[in-house]
Amino acid sequence: MAHTIYIVLTKTGTLLSKAIGMYTGKEMNHASIAFDEGLFEMYSFGRRQLNNPLSGGFLREDAERGLFESADCVIYRCRISHYQYLEMMKIVRYMYWNRDRYKYNFIGLFGVVMQKEVRRERAYFCSQFVATLLKVGGLKIVQNPALMTPHCLAQLPYLEKVYAGKLADYLHAVREPAMMYG
Repeated sequence: MAHTIYIVLTKTGTLLSKAIGMYTGKEMNHASIAFDEGLFEMYSFGRRQLNNPLSGGFLREDAERGLFESADCVIYRCRISHYQYLEMMKIVRYMYWNRDRYKYNFIGLFGVVMQKEVRRERAYFCSQFVATLLKVGGLKIVQNPALMTPHCLAQLPYLEKVYAGKLADYLHAVREPAMMYG
């Protein structure tokens, strides 16, 4: 039994996103992983509170609200085995139920700039989390996840680009038909 996961790269327009973009020269500077086409089960490390950029940690993201309402995105899909799916979901569920113990790895972002891993217990930045989860799932990650940017994720050969544009337009196209006929 095969499953499909989705890697969602977004341009949210936050100050942190703009700063990362200045360094990377890339537009899409936030990475999430979703376990369904409609992005209802989408996870990452980011802001817990919309107006407080320092309130970061692990979260289940709402693709329709907050910073995502007017976000641009690029969405990739990846087919995985049932075993890989279970391994990834085991980690995500554990992290979700213990989400108050996880922090955003702000210091790790400086490690990316210096090309030196900054290890912090139970702390990740968005692309580090996604890369780590892919690796735990048995997918090949050659680079250290602690040094990966969203752009690095987009270069993974097993990811297939399925959409680029406004996130709201993608959600409308994918969710509406399911609601009508579902």
